[in-house]
This record gives sequence, C-alpha cells and structure tokens, in this order.
Amino acid sequence: MSKKEPAGKLKRKAYEKELRNLQEELCHLQDWIKASGERVIVVLEGRDAAGKGGTIKAITERVSPRVFRVVALPAPSDREKSQMYMQRYVERFPAGGEIVIFDRSWYNRAGVEYVMGFCSPKQHKRFLELCPIVEKFLIENGTRLIKIWLEVGQEEQEKRFKARIDDPVRQWKLSPMDIESYGRWYDYSRARDMMFEYTDTDDAPWHIVHSDDKKRARLNAIAHILSQIPYKKVDHAKVKLPSRSDKKKYDDRASIAGRRRVEQRY
Repeated sequence: MSKKEPAGKLKRKAYEKELRNLQEELCHLQDWIKASGERVIVVLEGRDAAGKGGTIKAITERVSPRVFRVVALPAPSDREKSQMYMQRYVERFPAGGEIVIFDRSWYNRAGVEYVMGFCSPKQHKRFLELCPIVEKFLIENGTRLIKIWLEVGQEEQEKRFKARIDDPVRQWKLSPMDIESYGRWYDYSRARDMMFEYTDTDDAPWHIVHSDDKKRARLNAIAHILSQIPYKKVDHAKVKLPSRSDKKKYDDRASIAGRRRVEQRY
C-alpha cells in the first residue's frame, strides 16, 4: 500500500486536461478488453463521502456501459440473506470482454456490516479468513482484480456531509446510515485496518488513494487502473460514411409536423 502523502489541490483547468487524456486511454483499454476477452473487476471502497461516486462517473462517462458495468447493490433482501454471502456478488462478475466496477462490494462485511452489527463477530472473522482464498481462486481463473481504497480525512468528510444537508441535488446521498457512521469514525478506522491486515495480499493488494482533493483522487484512481492492465491500442479501419440513397425519397419532416411537441422552455 502506498504511503505517499497527497499533494496540494489541483486546479480545474489542469484537471480537465488530464482527465480527457486518461479518458482517451480508457477508450483504448475498452477496445483491448473487447478484443482480448479479458475479465476485470475493480473494487472501490472507502468511508462515506470519500468520493466513490464521482470517481466512478469520471471512469465511465466516456466509455460504453456494455463494457464498463457498474454494480451498486442495495441492502440484501430476505432471500439474499439466506444465500451464501458471496453469492449475489458472484452473479455480477464479468464475462469475457467486460470490466465490472463495484461501488462497494463484498467488503461490506468487513466495514459497515461489522461496525453496525449487521453480522456477528464470528461471521466477520470467517469472512476475513476466507476472502483472500476466494480472491486467489478468482485471479487464478483469469479475472484481474483491482482493489482501491479512497481515504478521506475527518475534516473533509464533515465538510462534504454538511454540504449534502443543504443541497437538494445532494441530499439523496445522505442516508440515515451515513449519519450513524459519521459518529463511528474510529470504529470504521479499526475495521479498515483489520480488513487490510487480512486481505492486503500479494495476489490481491489494496492501493490507497487519498481523496480530500476529489479531482486529484479521480485522476490517480484512473491512472492506477490503467497501470494494472497490460492493454495495447487496437487499430481500427478508418470509418467512411456511405452516401445516402435518394430512392423512395420521403418527406420525413412533414410527417412529424402535426405531432405533439415538448414545450420549448429553453
């Protein structure tokens, strides 16, 4: 795990320029994943308000959702609670030619479930012991697994929570569970460190991205993902648009002239 401290805040102009470059590389990665049939899982974990959603948006906004699939599961149903713990996650694992990004993952058991008492200490310990074995099996069977932990500081998390309270377009991000977790900072710290102790392995290491600066965190996360996959640029034949045929010419504008239209408010 990297111990390098974060640099200063990144300016928007520099961020947008570098993000564009990295998103172009993600498009090259996408082509290579489709051509090679590789399977990739990216696990994004971190405290509430660490920036997982914004990082995932930066990763996926220029690529196809059919190649980059995002999985953000709700709380398990009664039926899912009766299943083997990993079962509902395994069902979402990638097929050939896919990258699956988990916005929180099976590591819920090492974090929120453990801290909030949704699993027993025995279940928690059993998960920590078995998780590296399952991940090793997954990797040996040809799936690339990239695990990223977004580390946000106390002051920055508080700032983001307060911003969500008053902003109508962010209020949906502030759940009762988030409020409860806010008061359990050190419980989550201990749970995080225990998770690292058991599951930061040579086969599936954790990599920490400091996320007090959201822009810098997004760039570092994307650059890290790209560095973990030996992709190559796939050459494509240059596309040339064909001529449009005038056979059976049709006045398509007139056909919609009398239809209902959306009011032009803007």
